[in-house]
Amino acid sequence: MTQASATPKATRRQHDREIVALAVPAFGALVAEPLFVMADSAIVGHLGTAQLAGLGIASALLTTAVSVFVFLAYATTAAVARRVGAGDLQAAIRQGMDGIWLALLLGAAVIAVVLPTAPSIVELFGASDTAAPYATTYLRISALGIPAMLVVLASTGVLRGLQDTKTPLYVAIAGFVANAVLNVGLVYGADLGIAGSAWGTVIAQYGMAAAYLVVVVRGARRHGASLRPDALGIRASAQAGVPLLVRTLSLRAILMIATAVAARLGDADIAAHQIILSLWSLLAFALDAIAIAGQAIIGRYLGDDDTDGARQACRRMVEWGIAVGVALGVLVVLSRPLFLPLFTGDSTVKDAALPALVIVALSQPICGVVFVLDGVLMGAGDGPYLAKAMILTLVVFAPVALLVPTLGGGLTALWAAMTLMMTIRMLTLWLRSRSGHWLVTGATR
Repeated sequence: MTQASATPKATRRQHDREIVALAVPAFGALVAEPLFVMADSAIVGHLGTAQLAGLGIASALLTTAVSVFVFLAYATTAAVARRVGAGDLQAAIRQGMDGIWLALLLGAAVIAVVLPTAPSIVELFGASDTAAPYATTYLRISALGIPAMLVVLASTGVLRGLQDTKTPLYVAIAGFVANAVLNVGLVYGADLGIAGSAWGTVIAQYGMAAAYLVVVVRGARRHGASLRPDALGIRASAQAGVPLLVRTLSLRAILMIATAVAARLGDADIAAHQIILSLWSLLAFALDAIAIAGQAIIGRYLGDDDTDGARQACRRMVEWGIAVGVALGVLVVLSRPLFLPLFTGDSTVKDAALPALVIVALSQPICGVVFVLDGVLMGAGDGPYLAKAMILTLVVFAPVALLVPTLGGGLTALWAAMTLMMTIRMLTLWLRSRSGHWLVTGATR
């Protein structure tokens, strides 16, 4: 039964099956990523407070550095999915190899910058005299794993584009287990301290990268795709990633401004803000899983010149985003009394967080639409629009957020500003989806 001849109910069922098949494993892989940091923290935390503080600073720096290059996954997913939709698997894998080569080049560049400047970077972030040496040690060793981290991002994009989110889940689980075992063995068994934790993580990351490369190389040989670096292809991958890089940097700026404003509100507010932000990030994983499905599905439809299928899939995924957002919002409201004591026993912090959590809960359906449409437009290769929309959002959000300490309202007002930010994003993305300008078909955009 073709898309055109299928009944609306049958079409919805088809989209539901595709979304679930891609989103559920993607969610598992996304959740596995922060578990690396949690495992390291649990193991290093027993070495001492200074070591844990050093790990916290170095991990934040590494996470920021890697998240900046998340376009390696997003742009690669869209490009590969388009070629899959066009029926050209050889070109799809060739496109993916270009992304992997770009990841290696960027990783080498980051190492060249971080190794000599690690002490200065740690000092810039305000590390204490006791924590700074541990942070520098961890940062320098872990930086050696950045090429592997970026290869994992690009390879994940390749497999997502090929409509495979199960393999990334299996690799992420194996990587997490290996990381935990290596950390325990090297930190305590080999008595290497925080350096052992860093080396264990680096080894696990290269193991994950190797597993991905085995899968991609097998696919390349099966379909006769070249594995050699292609300058034009690498340049095209970089150009496709620039708008998504701008989008990511703008989003990071928004989150940094929010944290800076919370810090100005007082110790209780910044503590409550960090708790809420951690929950907000966790909720984002569930919504981002649907967005990842959107990247893969929309890219495939457009590569197959099926604009009707792309529109219908977009509509169904938005419905999923709203439904999941409502469910998450209800869960946040109901779990507030249980959630906050896990992080703090301070009644002042709880009092600051409780009303702000209500704002977060109410905003989840909006977040659901934002994440889904973000993924849809990424899958369509509409990066330039996403960059412009996020810059506009930053321009509107920044003055509103910075006025919060002056106008009052505390943390609740700040999270109301965050909800305004998500509402602006929703409007810009909705207007774009309604316009149809993103429906550009063909194997390449």
